[in-house]
Amino acid sequence: MPKRRQLRSFDLKKIEGFEGLIGVDEVGRGALAGPVVAGAVLVTREFLGSRWAAYKAGRVNDSKLLTAADRESLWGEFESLAALGQIHAHFGSASVEEIEQHNILGATKLAMRRAMEGIYPAAAFRRSEEPDLFSSVEEREAFVPAVSCRVIVDGLPLRGFPYPHTAVVRGDGRSLCIAMASIIAKVARDRMMAELDARHPGYGFGTHKGYGTSDHRDAVIRLGRSPIHREMFLRKLLAHRADPDQMDFLPGR
Repeated sequence: MPKRRQLRSFDLKKIEGFEGLIGVDEVGRGALAGPVVAGAVLVTREFLGSRWAAYKAGRVNDSKLLTAADRESLWGEFESLAALGQIHAHFGSASVEEIEQHNILGATKLAMRRAMEGIYPAAAFRRSEEPDLFSSVEEREAFVPAVSCRVIVDGLPLRGFPYPHTAVVRGDGRSLCIAMASIIAKVARDRMMAELDARHPGYGFGTHKGYGTSDHRDAVIRLGRSPIHREMFLRKLLAHRADPDQMDFLPGR
């Protein structure tokens, strides 16, 4: 079965019983520098049955398996689809300061929550009993109907995440909307890293995007930590800078 049909078929199964399906994914979790960014993409049964999904979605895949040019091209197509109301897409990020404060898992959930909030607030998923004729004005005004959407997140279940969700291991290679979300997140973060490269030259952020390549490690040893480096991720490397005999290093994603 062609890849596009596998991804679309997966989503058609997951959307059963719901009006919409929201895929969520993140990028930058294993980087040594820069924010963590999440994408969220809402698709409907109508979209999954559309001509675009049937014939053009074959180019969609896990963002790590696509070229930068392919991701940028698909970003443009997603913008057009969103303008037509066929999909809804958003991204959110968590800063280096938030990564240090909440740890990388907490910051990842924060970025995912911000991406989701661009589509629906968490309160929209609360199951509430609709007020009847005898309810007070306050009760009727406070009622928030639950949206008919299933949320699927790449990876493992997220404890404490405010949105009810289903975790899908390796979801960016199995689900069309998660793969789309991974592309949204990747393009958004790459653009952020290009801007940060201009602000903090010498590290090569525009090339390695903050991941732990040998060139990046050499630059940190030579120049020291920049304001956008994650201190907790650099402890072993900075120890090596102080003591060249220490050769171990925290691997990057």
